[in-house]
Amino acid sequence: MNLISILIGLVALIWALVAFLPLFGWMYWLIIPIAVLGLGFGVLSSRTGGRNLNLLVILVGIVRLSVGHGIF
Repeated sequence: MNLISILIGLVALIWALVAFLPLFGWMYWLIIPIAVLGLGFGVLSSRTGGRNLNLLVILVGIVRLSVGHGIF
């Protein structure tokens, strides 16, 4: 389960790096649910690496959405 969580987290992190560019902030509306799915797999695992990675992606996404007012 931790490996699945890490893989989902890495995919979300790669997309989050792309969405960090100006005018791509709207992509976080799609990235955050993917990271929440990875967080669900991470919670079911006995290890914490995948869970922490997805929490980081979610935190960055929420901050980026709040700075860009949900659009930018």
